[in-house]
Amino acid sequence: MESRKPSSLIRLQQRSLYRFLADPFGRSTRALELDGNYIRTTRRGEVVSISLQSLATAPFIRKGMLGTALTISSSEYNDVTLKGAGHRDAHVFSKRVKDAWNRFNLAALEKEAARLDRVLAEVMSLAAPSRYPAACQIAPLLEQARALNESLLSKLNAEVIGRETVARIAPVRKFAGDPRTLRANGIAAFVTAELDRWKDFFDTIETKPLTPEQRLSVVVDEDATLVLAGAGSGKTSVITAKAAYLIKAGIRQPKEVLLLAFAKNAAEEMSKRVEARSGVPIVARTFNAIAYDIIGIVEGSKPALADHATDDMAFTNLIKQILKDLVDRLSDVSMAIIRWFAHFLVEPNSEWDFKTKHDFYTHMEAQDLRTLQGEKVKSYEELQIANWLYENGVEYEYEPVYEHKIPETGRRDYQPDFRLTESGIYIEHFGVRHQKMADGSERLVTAPFVDRDEYLAGMEWKRQVHAEYKTTLIETYSYERQERRLLEGLAEKLAPHVNLKPRPVETIYDRIVELNQVDEFSKLLGTFLRKFKSGGYSLQDCETKSDRMKLGKRARAFLDVFAPVFEEYQKRLEGRIDFEDMILRAAHYAETGRYDSPFRHILVDEFQDISQSRARLVKALKAQHPDVRVFAVGDDWQSIFRFAGSDIHLMRHFGQEFGGSFDGETDVHRSVDLGRTFRSIDQIAFAARTFVLRNPAQIQKLIVPAGTATEPAIRIVTVSKGEDKAKLAEVLAAMSAVVAQVVKPATVLLLGRYRFVEPDLRDLRRRFPRLKISFKTIHASKGLEADHVILLNADSGRTGFPSEIVDDPLLSMVSPEEEAFQNAEERRVMYVAMTRARHTLTILASKARPSSFVTELKKDPVYGIAALPGMELEEHGCGECGGRLLGVRGKDGRIWYRCEHVQHCGNLLPACQSCGAALPRRTDGTAEVQCGCGATYPTCPECEDGWLIERSGSYGRFLGCVRYPTCVGKAKISSGDRSAITKPRRQNRA
Repeated sequence: MESRKPSSLIRLQQRSLYRFLADPFGRSTRALELDGNYIRTTRRGEVVSISLQSLATAPFIRKGMLGTALTISSSEYNDVTLKGAGHRDAHVFSKRVKDAWNRFNLAALEKEAARLDRVLAEVMSLAAPSRYPAACQIAPLLEQARALNESLLSKLNAEVIGRETVARIAPVRKFAGDPRTLRANGIAAFVTAELDRWKDFFDTIETKPLTPEQRLSVVVDEDATLVLAGAGSGKTSVITAKAAYLIKAGIRQPKEVLLLAFAKNAAEEMSKRVEARSGVPIVARTFNAIAYDIIGIVEGSKPALADHATDDMAFTNLIKQILKDLVDRLSDVSMAIIRWFAHFLVEPNSEWDFKTKHDFYTHMEAQDLRTLQGEKVKSYEELQIANWLYENGVEYEYEPVYEHKIPETGRRDYQPDFRLTESGIYIEHFGVRHQKMADGSERLVTAPFVDRDEYLAGMEWKRQVHAEYKTTLIETYSYERQERRLLEGLAEKLAPHVNLKPRPVETIYDRIVELNQVDEFSKLLGTFLRKFKSGGYSLQDCETKSDRMKLGKRARAFLDVFAPVFEEYQKRLEGRIDFEDMILRAAHYAETGRYDSPFRHILVDEFQDISQSRARLVKALKAQHPDVRVFAVGDDWQSIFRFAGSDIHLMRHFGQEFGGSFDGETDVHRSVDLGRTFRSIDQIAFAARTFVLRNPAQIQKLIVPAGTATEPAIRIVTVSKGEDKAKLAEVLAAMSAVVAQVVKPATVLLLGRYRFVEPDLRDLRRRFPRLKISFKTIHASKGLEADHVILLNADSGRTGFPSEIVDDPLLSMVSPEEEAFQNAEERRVMYVAMTRARHTLTILASKARPSSFVTELKKDPVYGIAALPGMELEEHGCGECGGRLLGVRGKDGRIWYRCEHVQHCGNLLPACQSCGAALPRRTDGTAEVQCGCGATYPTCPECEDGWLIERSGSYGRFLGCVRYPTCVGKAKISSGDRSAITKPRRQNRA
């Protein structure tokens, strides 16, 4: 504390008149005294000392009617104001305080000269920094500059300290006031200079000079740096150059750099590449390897690893075995497992969840509604009924032809929904619900796209048929499921007629295995389990999230199976650890400080594949030292390993998860887009980019293609049932013919969403020796490329592409961020498939059940997709359901147009009688349909697509719809028009 000098004492006092008139009770400050480096205030007899160091500004005076007020602003106390002083006395006191304050600050400035010089030098160095001015490096400097500015520099009087001192402290004050601009300028200056300094290094580190984007990504060294590396953009070159640069530039020692990869072979390859290119011995490691090392260091030994930890197939087989063992125990768990497969394997949507027949049919086909008995049914409610019958040992037929021949009605043969084979009882399930009317009454209603009157009339007709032929009909209704009593009601209705003989649980499970439903469900369970463990979730977390997302009874049924499976899985580890345990245990040791990390730079390859647990480990290692940097290279467009636990949220919110802080701003990070691709030509590169960016959640990236196409680079070939091998051979033959004209053989990569679509490679290689043909699943093709890529079986369906299994909504219970965009991950899988190709991409898709991705590519002209000449028949809209009418060739060689929704719609039309190829369509404003060949026909008065042709009946000749017996539209033949109607009419063409 400074000594106080009596000679410097000066006092300012409140005048007695003010006290008498305005403050008789002495609530305000009575007196102020300047004593050395302190100001004392007296109020209500209490004396408080204020140091000159704490003053924010010189005293402020304000003249009033009852005297002058003087205010002292201090950081130690609230403003202190003495009112009612003499005006001259207040001015003198104010000047004395100001002089004392200036002298004090000048002395402090002299005392802090060394500190000021040090801060000033560091601030000035930002103009041309020798190291990248990362937030973690500059934040301590900003803290010092602001402390110095607040305690001293901001209080200095420019007139007192002089221009030279003002100029000297100005850079520090400017930095304290606007640090972001100065840091940004410093970054720009550093990057420009560093790129020039290391030009030779960047020119020679790889076989080809690095691109400008690659060079920038290497010299940028923010707290967290994300390099967006699209397909074929040279990400391995970047991570290799970064590691070498850190060592050669003297920024880090090899032991301070942690280079992380996901696969063991990728880590080994990266280690060799770094040393070969730069001579720097940095060992790349997998996440599992570094985690295992951390555990060994902390615990003194490494725990045993579970056998299935390194084998995905063994892991899935373990889950399958656990399911089987739980079923064999005949417990409540076994019933939960059977209940899942019988009633919740697919999403329980009904007709009322869709606006059009086409949408409903598309959804149903994608769900693959296959019963435990093995047949495909047409609705989820029919599936429930069929599986209940199977579970209870009731033998049945699905959609049999009715046992009695019904006289000519114009209808197709009557096929009730179910017939119980022992009792002969029929079951019809009617898609009707109750609707409450304004007067309180109820009526039956149908789904939005179903004609109510026609449907109710059909219900009544069926009842009359059974009544007439004295067959027993049991009716069930959609409203019963809505009221949660569909199956209970069915049991009550059947009780008088049928004796239930429930099948043993193990028998039902064996049947489920035969239907190949266990394999995919085991994979779903495995994915869920890994994400459950790595994210640190509890069953309560999952239940809460399920309720919030309204996942309903299906999620509850899934958790009823998952909980015992998870418990059994943990037991079977028997003290061993899996990779999730390994990562989490290592992260815990790093978080608690039991592991002392030597790493200052953490470089992560394939960052899009990172999981919650691996991210936790990286964060724990980063948090151990204030100057640790994270350098991540990846492509969110290629994030396709959700089933293995990867979480795209971590890349999309990279700054939030890994960024630093500076000047009150959090999430500080830098992103560099490599942009350029060294693989795909423009048509493929741009089409793939457009396709993946249809999901607005994907990070925007620029693409510079490897070259320009001179002919269509993407083709779609539609395949009829049973033609898969022949169409593939046609495509390969066309490629081989082109390759025959050049010396070098071409590489052809066949891709499949699943391995079961792999063709006979030995036969194909024998037949096409000029082509180097290989096959990979799309997931296994990551990092590969070929001259030509052929995507096989791009069809719709549960195991189609997009797969309806991978993006199961249940996985959102163990994901921090739900991907709202439909088929989000499968769209990225398609992007990976497209970008394996250098020159051409050919997609083979089912004509009847094409993938929704194929439909999108064909319909939108922005993709520039071509169809191979002569391989396409024209498509038309289906007037019955809104789907597509597809041209197919019958066994007799004739062409028919059939609705894509064969099982549900059944709309079937012959080709034009005149040309035998095209489909006549309605012409607006006329009563005719017209074919492209010029032939015309009268329109059918009953249906949208049909037309009338001459037919013979018991009453002679008449005009009937070509869709008979599905449609019974007809008209009389006018004698005057007979000659015109008997044959198709051709119009004169302009």
